Amino acid sequence: MPPRMDDVMRLCCDISAHHQIKAAVKSSAKGAMVAGGTAFVGGLLGGPPGIAVGGAVGGLLGSWLTSGQFKPLPQILMELPPSQQQKLYSDIMAILGNLDWTDVAQLIALVMGNATLQQQVTAALLNYVTKELRAEVRYGD
Repeated sequence: MPPRMDDVMRLCCDISAHHQIKAAVKSSAKGAMVAGGTAFVGGLLGGPPGIAVGGAVGGLLGSWLTSGQFKPLPQILMELPPSQQQKLYSDIMAILGNLDWTDVAQLIALVMGNATLQQQVTAALLNYVTKELRAEVRYGD
């Protein structure tokens, strides 16, 4: 990861840790596989009525498995694939503009020391998480 991108990712992690932001990324594919798998097994065991029962049970189980899995946002950000990190980097750089820094500590100090800039970066980060990652966001514990 290029140094400037790494600095911006660490800034995002620092800001989200500072605000104690947690997010739950919805794993709809995992829920769909559970629902489909139980419908299939229900069909094998009980025929057409088994498909209906298996689908209903699988849908409830899939919904339960994929809901409420909140993780600290810094953890989610560091697990992003490079293409998604690049998108977040571009969004944040649009706010930072021509801001010049030498290392990550200076970047964090510059942003955290400027309330307006901090709010803009936080808003862009939250917008990215809710729109791009389709995650549910929660503050604090």
